[in-house]
Amino acid sequence: MSVKAVDEKDDKKDKPLGSQSLFRGLQLIEILSNFPNGCPLAHLSELAEMNKSTVHRLLQGLHASGYVTQAPSPGSYRLTTKFISIGQKALSSLNIIHVAAPHLEQLNLEVGETVNFSSREDDHVILIYKLEPTTGMMRTRAYIGQHMPLYCSAMGKIFMAYGKSDYPDHYWETHQQAIQSLTRNTITELPKMYEELANIRKQGMAMDREENELGVSCIAAPVFDIQQRVPYAVSVSLPTAKLQQVGVKSLMKPVLATAQRISQELGFMTYD
Repeated sequence: MSVKAVDEKDDKKDKPLGSQSLFRGLQLIEILSNFPNGCPLAHLSELAEMNKSTVHRLLQGLHASGYVTQAPSPGSYRLTTKFISIGQKALSSLNIIHVAAPHLEQLNLEVGETVNFSSREDDHVILIYKLEPTTGMMRTRAYIGQHMPLYCSAMGKIFMAYGKSDYPDHYWETHQQAIQSLTRNTITELPKMYEELANIRKQGMAMDREENELGVSCIAAPVFDIQQRVPYAVSVSLPTAKLQQVGVKSLMKPVLATAQRISQELGFMTYD
């Protein structure tokens, strides 16, 4: 028996009986998603490793269902916008906590420190999920549902950095009385904040260097959605002395990796 025959036999064991056409159709959909301007039938057949007659038959079924249409180039096919509607419905049905929690729990076990997950509500950060330290002794004062200022928290600066370019001006103008030095490290000057936000976008992460509370530092990363917006942020809080001991880089990597995994769950794709 040839290797190909064995592979096909094993492949059939992994698939429910009678679903071969379904799996092949989904395979064609995945391939066509890489060809927004259309893919010729012959090339599609090569990529899918199916004969042309099978590919043509499957395409006819997808076309009749409204998922595939003929591209401008003769003999080529592309996906329709019906997938956009389905994708938006799938995203709207996601419970963000259910999506993010497994990744946040993994981060919590990996670093052993407080893990926070937040969204932005107008001009504030709202904490929507929190995990206490597994090895560290420090318990932060933050609680689920708490509103925090944008200017003096790592997650808040994430939202400012990835928001509209003129938003910091608006924020400073409308929150002059609220912006105050909570510690000696709090950034209260707009030019310095613009420098900070530029560095955040460059590094892909933000830090709270005892800007909200002495003795407590925080590292945060942005969570992107399918539209490349930043609706959420993830962070790790720990004693500054502990951060100095383990080093920023040792925490930065798992925080960024966690944010990236949640972003991928929300449909965000990175391009090289």
